[in-house]
Amino acid sequence: MPVTLAGQLVVAISSRALFDFEEENKLFESSDDRAYMRLQLDRLDVPAQPGVAFSLVNKLLAFNTDAAEPRVEVVILSRNDPVSGMRVFRSAQHFGLPVQRGVFTRGASPWRYLKPLHAHLFLSANADDVRSALQAGVPAARVLPHSVRASVAHPHEVRIAFDGDAVLFSDEAEQVFQAGGLDAFQAHERERAGSPLPAGPFKPLLHALQSLQKASTEHMHIRTALVTARSAPAHERAIRTLMEWDIEIDEAMFLGGLAKGEFLREFEPDFFFDDQTPHVDGAAWHVPAGHVSSGVVNA
Repeated sequence: MPVTLAGQLVVAISSRALFDFEEENKLFESSDDRAYMRLQLDRLDVPAQPGVAFSLVNKLLAFNTDAAEPRVEVVILSRNDPVSGMRVFRSAQHFGLPVQRGVFTRGASPWRYLKPLHAHLFLSANADDVRSALQAGVPAARVLPHSVRASVAHPHEVRIAFDGDAVLFSDEAEQVFQAGGLDAFQAHERERAGSPLPAGPFKPLLHALQSLQKASTEHMHIRTALVTARSAPAHERAIRTLMEWDIEIDEAMFLGGLAKGEFLREFEPDFFFDDQTPHVDGAAWHVPAGHVSSGVVNA
């Protein structure tokens, strides 16, 4: 029988999202790729330091307690060349990350390989690749390499925080807000409180995490949070939508426009997803953060 990733949560991640290759990337962007290749080869035995999404990946892989039935698969999907890819794999081995698969495209966009991987999430520092992945229907976010690294205070919890509109939910309500302002938005949501919101780009990931949560043990489990600018009365439609989807969120923060960063700092997620650049930039001072380039604000 052919090998299959069916039944697993599949995370595709670029080299720069998993490891700190910012110094090397400056050379890649300012010179020809051969100089970059030589530098990576010279540093082959020097493990790269953890990147923005390292904690998320490390904890998710901890769900693989049974080698015969792994629950999470992490695949490197990178614009790196195959030679530089050797350092990526060696760095993963150094930190005990059981990463076995990778696709290295030497500058070409790798997003087209997400479909055969049946990926539930793609994390990359390349905005174009993330945008292409989202257009192809794959949950994706552009990591901010300068984000602070995740807290080490919760070694047995994968903590993930999501924005609502244009991330978990569609941007239907956001379109109303952009066109008519807060009053129009509140009226729109109050009138439709009993009608579930259409799904956003990250609903498939949230659903997959819900399934993974059922495999929780004392060793590792998942804690999720909805962190949104919504406030009462617009909160009700968000809650009812999750109930309709039969998806449970552990925490919900309806902040009514308050800055999200300090609230996220207290939640201490391994990663936070938001569609609005100012929210992501603000969050990155406190937690690992990624930009989801979907919805009307990113049109």
